[in-house]
Order: sequence, then C-alpha cells, then structure tokens
Amino acid sequence: MERILVSSCLAGRPVRYDGAAKPVAGDLFERWRAEGRLVPFCPEISGGLAVPRPPAEIVGGDGGDVLDGTARIVTDTGKDVTDEFLQGAHLALDTARRSGARVALLKEGSPSCGTHRVYDGTFTGTSTKGTGVTTALLRRSGIRVFSEDELDAVQAYLTDLES
Repeated sequence: MERILVSSCLAGRPVRYDGAAKPVAGDLFERWRAEGRLVPFCPEISGGLAVPRPPAEIVGGDGGDVLDGTARIVTDTGKDVTDEFLQGAHLALDTARRSGARVALLKEGSPSCGTHRVYDGTFTGTSTKGTGVTTALLRRSGIRVFSEDELDAVQAYLTDLES
C-alpha cells in the first residue's frame, strides 16, 4: 500500500502560520486516512518555526531558486527564515523516504508546500506561478507532489503505482 506524505494542516492539525488548520474534506481523503496511508508532516514546524508565526514569502524566485541559493524566504517583518524552511524541506524528504511515500499532497500557496503557485514576496496577497521549497526538493528527489485540489489525480497515480 502506497503512503502519502501530507501537509499536517490538510490533515486537520492547527500548524499554519496563523495557528489554523486547512483540513481537506472528501471521501478519498477520508478513505486514505482510514487505510493508514497518510503521513502528516509540517516542514515549517519541523524546521523550527513556531505556531503562530509571522507570515513568510519567497523573495527573488520560487522554491527551486531557494534550493539553488538564489532566492530567500523572509517574514513580513524582514527576518530571513530561509534556513528553517530548508531544514524543514530536508526533514520532509527524510520522512517521505523513511515511510516509503512516493506521493505527497501539499498545501497550495505555501512557501514550503506550494505546488503550482506561491506568493510573490511583496506581502500584498499576490501569487505567482512557482513551487514552495519542500515541493521543489521532493520533486527533484522523484516524489510526485499534488495540491489539495488534485485528489482525483492523486488517486489515479496511486492506482498506477499499485497496479
């Protein structure tokens, strides 16, 4: 049975920067939970950040650029938290490998977990195409990453892996 690394906030844990959760609703997600497939993980908490914490955005690119050292992650007060985000990304990869997860379901828009878009670093609520740092690292390591809006695609991929 394939395991799914999942953002803790999507699994209902109140770990987001504002102390909230963003639980996923739906029969597929609940079935995966009941089957024991889900491996909840929050890269930001694991990287050493608190709950609540100041919002952070990627400045100068996206998660791939952070991995390459050409972009940084800063809070709305200007504090550089790149190292914490990088540590969390590497711990997420370690967790995926230890659990055998070849699939991840991550929170869209997050500077860690964004799969298609992240905020642009201006703290104006403007998003741009790109990935979070954890998503970028997982993808570079061969793990398929999906957003919470792609549950059917996750299921299709799981079906392919298990057939």
